[in-house]
Amino acid sequence: METLSDFWMFRLMLNVIGYGSIMLPGYLLIRWVRSSKYLERAEGFPAEKGTVEEGGTKADVPKPEPTLLFKALQLLFCAAGLLTFYLTWGLLQERIMAFKYGKTDTDPGENFKNSQFLVFVNRILALVVAMIIINVKQQPRHRAPLYKYSFSSLSNIMSSWFQYEALKFVSFPVQVLAKASKVIPVMLMGKIISKRSYDLYEYLTAVMISLGVSMFLLTSGDAVHDDSKATTFSGVIILLGYLLFDAFTSNWQGEIFKAYKVSSFQMMAGVNFFSVIFTTASLVEQGGFVESLAFMARHPDFLWHSILLSICSAIGQLFIFYTISQFGAVTFTIIMTVRQGFAILLSCIIYAHPVTIVGILGIMVVFLAMFLRIHFGQQKKKSTAVAKEAIPQTITMTVPKA
Repeated sequence: METLSDFWMFRLMLNVIGYGSIMLPGYLLIRWVRSSKYLERAEGFPAEKGTVEEGGTKADVPKPEPTLLFKALQLLFCAAGLLTFYLTWGLLQERIMAFKYGKTDTDPGENFKNSQFLVFVNRILALVVAMIIINVKQQPRHRAPLYKYSFSSLSNIMSSWFQYEALKFVSFPVQVLAKASKVIPVMLMGKIISKRSYDLYEYLTAVMISLGVSMFLLTSGDAVHDDSKATTFSGVIILLGYLLFDAFTSNWQGEIFKAYKVSSFQMMAGVNFFSVIFTTASLVEQGGFVESLAFMARHPDFLWHSILLSICSAIGQLFIFYTISQFGAVTFTIIMTVRQGFAILLSCIIYAHPVTIVGILGIMVVFLAMFLRIHFGQQKKKSTAVAKEAIPQTITMTVPKA
């Protein structure tokens, strides 16, 4: 018999109340700080050890150029790391949320229902890893007010919660394709938050992604775990919630990077710091720790799945930062696009999700659109760089001689 806590909208409401119990006192504190004219300062991260002041540089020591073989092995290492940890992370997500634990011929088993506990275990390990790196690796001086991280932290844990909840209603391949289509809400949030404008190819590829996702959803018989209209509606609403919160997260973090020049690890620590506070408060208020630990005691497999999930998430973030620093965002995006394709393939093979020919064509349309975005984006960057290089020459030729 279903109880009120089995409905995702009720659980969402409880989560929001839990987050509000932290956000409201925080808001009142910030109001007091501003009214008392106390200057915004951020001293939450160590500045004495491993900190690089603005303008301070070490003596430039020329480094030997890496060989082609070394760069190839380095790229292979990055790709292998991203694929291994994020493919494992995706499969564990589906195993934890979509399948029963303890199911036997005589026991129907039970599903794990507390998505927020999984968000908590992911975030606390990521926070520990980020703080260790900040203390051993040089970082720029941290200048961002700490409360700025709370907004993207809240949207980040909300998007993660929606992501886990979605697996109760839709199949993993559907969720992966929904992630691929998040470029559309990201563009909308970009226009709202950052007042950005977009090129024609960006709009066209967004339409292609929407078309491909629609082809897959409308033709795949295992798109949802239940044929009822209520289940289908809930799955769509939850995926939309994930896309909107995830789009806000990336845009807000981009604004912090731009305004305060923080490092990736400072961002990782700041966001996860607030995420741990929010999820802890909500779990304590709802009794989520007791419920999850009791489930863990009944099903030891869940304990190992949770540990592996958090390890894959934390180490995967480190591979993201390393890959972007060594090869740039375009190479990273290509690797992650390939990863999404492998994730769908593995999920369909391991968990036996049926896919029709039209559904396969839809997947191909989505990934074609994503590669086209990468290609045209790279071409745009090259043309912009060439134009910037040409500007000083034009000025020199047009300035009259003295």
